[in-house]
Amino acid sequence: MSCPCGSGDSYEACCAPRHDGAVPAETAEALMRSRYCAFVRGLGDYLAATHDAPSHAKESAETSRWAKSVGWLGLTVQGQEAGGVGDEQGTVEFSARYLEDGAVVTLQEKSRFVKRDGKWLYASGTPTVTRTKVERNAPCPCGSGRKFKQCHA
Repeated sequence: MSCPCGSGDSYEACCAPRHDGAVPAETAEALMRSRYCAFVRGLGDYLAATHDAPSHAKESAETSRWAKSVGWLGLTVQGQEAGGVGDEQGTVEFSARYLEDGAVVTLQEKSRFVKRDGKWLYASGTPTVTRTKVERNAPCPCGSGRKFKQCHA
């Protein structure tokens, strides 16, 4: 099964080693992809551990519950500025799509990442969120080929 982050690799070869702590993210984009995958899998503790602000650790259970309650549709990376192996900071622009309450929600963000003690962390970002209602007889945006009302409504 392909990794939800869209890398084309299997989850076991891609984000799983990051999630279990065996392999740190080598770049800001790799961390961003692993964080998206953590949202898909509801891994609130990983999201808290890879956030630069310690105050977010308390929110991990709530984040995990919300992340499991939506239907994740995909991730698109528009670009990266710095954030490579030898950098100490970088930005990644991306769009994440999910189904929530009968609408496709697109979250677009240019996120800032920092490296502390050799470990990439999410520092900040200001998301732009758009919601598009899905009509009941429209094709389901999950790609199943079924009508929305028969799939996710």
